[in-house]
Amino acid sequence: MPNAAPFLNDDFLLKTEWSRLLYNSYAKPQPIYDYHCHLPPDQIAANRQFENLTQIWLAGDHYKWRAMRSAGVNEDLITGDSTSDYDKFLAYCCVVPSLLRNPLHHWSHLELRRYFGIDLLINEANAPEIWKRANAELAKPALTTHGILTSNRVAVVCTTDDPADTLEHHIAIARSGLTTRVYPTFRADKLMTVGAPAVFNAWADTLAARADMDVNSLAALLEAIDKRHAFFHSLGGRLSDHGLENLPDVDCTRIEAEAIFSNVRAGRVATTEQIAKWIWFVMIYLGQLDAQRGWTKQLHLGPLRNNNSRLLKRLGADAGVDSIGDFPQARGLSRYLDALDRDEQLPKVVLYNINPSDNYVFATMAGNFQDGITPGKIQFGSGWWFLDQKEGMEWQINALSQLGLLSRFVGMLTDSRSFLSYPRHEYFRRILCNLIGADVEAGLIPADEASLGKLVRDICHDNAAAYFGLEIGRF
Repeated sequence: MPNAAPFLNDDFLLKTEWSRLLYNSYAKPQPIYDYHCHLPPDQIAANRQFENLTQIWLAGDHYKWRAMRSAGVNEDLITGDSTSDYDKFLAYCCVVPSLLRNPLHHWSHLELRRYFGIDLLINEANAPEIWKRANAELAKPALTTHGILTSNRVAVVCTTDDPADTLEHHIAIARSGLTTRVYPTFRADKLMTVGAPAVFNAWADTLAARADMDVNSLAALLEAIDKRHAFFHSLGGRLSDHGLENLPDVDCTRIEAEAIFSNVRAGRVATTEQIAKWIWFVMIYLGQLDAQRGWTKQLHLGPLRNNNSRLLKRLGADAGVDSIGDFPQARGLSRYLDALDRDEQLPKVVLYNINPSDNYVFATMAGNFQDGITPGKIQFGSGWWFLDQKEGMEWQINALSQLGLLSRFVGMLTDSRSFLSYPRHEYFRRILCNLIGADVEAGLIPADEASLGKLVRDICHDNAAAYFGLEIGRF
């Protein structure tokens, strides 16, 4: 049999001596700064202890759901209510051997190794032992939600929260004594839904109740949004986030926005043109709020969501039926950033693209609006969603290196709903160190351990800590 390196050995993804040095001495020891994720705050507040591996490993993980569907697994064994947790787990174990060269193959094995000390290959034959051993570990305090955050040395978690959320769980977390600092992120997706009056109006009514005021005019809506933004700020929130197909290349006057608001509150569906104008108007307002309070705005642009109407009807959103979109990005994004910058109301911004063809667009757009005061004020964000795998991360790092400053990069995030996703930071760090180490050994950058070590530390933790300005947990 030909020679082969052991699967997932200590040098996994690290091809050179410099790569191994940089990872082991400078990347691996850094705490995790998870500035964007979808972890449920209620589970952190309750310090949830999961009953079995399916509940923590498969529930809500649409990456794994997509893979199982592609392998021909019946939906009942993926998301069905009548199927046992063990049967769902077994179905996934049967699929894993067919995931070779898919990042899920690496991630799934890393998760078992790092959390449970299980180095078995995931397959049907090993499934009973994996189930038994993992569930025994899950019964221990080290694998409650607090235990996971602490053992992974997660300094900061920024969840994704609706402006109308009570944030009661964040309040409870702050009082819990958890070392990890957990902050809300202001994500006003439902503010954009003027094309669906029932959704928008129900949300606006909830927002009104949270802000303790009537929302019967555009002025009142904006005041309520401001009050909620201030409430997030009072709990330590310093980030907003938006998931959009693209930023519209339009203008919208206040009079036009008032008419759109009044029509939607009266139950009339906004036209496509009106939706674009409304998004433009409220995005400008939200950018101004972020700038006034010193926040960072995140723009996640480009997905085509909910493609499968059958599964959307059965499961709702986030069912794993989204894909990369091919929307025009440059003009609308330029118009938006320029409109805020022109009035000196441009906050710090992190730009994420889901379409790799937009890598150079976003990397060069970030360079247009740096202010010469805040290092890396406009960030070209890490590989996101379908791009948070080895090739996608390398593309993003290379584009940023060629067109911007890798040294100012705020690094990786999980963007995950799973508490077992922190090996993705290890994955990113190994990829980063491998790229840098290869350049050193090729004579492309100086073999200066001090400066290279600082570069790696900065990208893995210190840049994010300085950029976002949040109080961090100390490990």
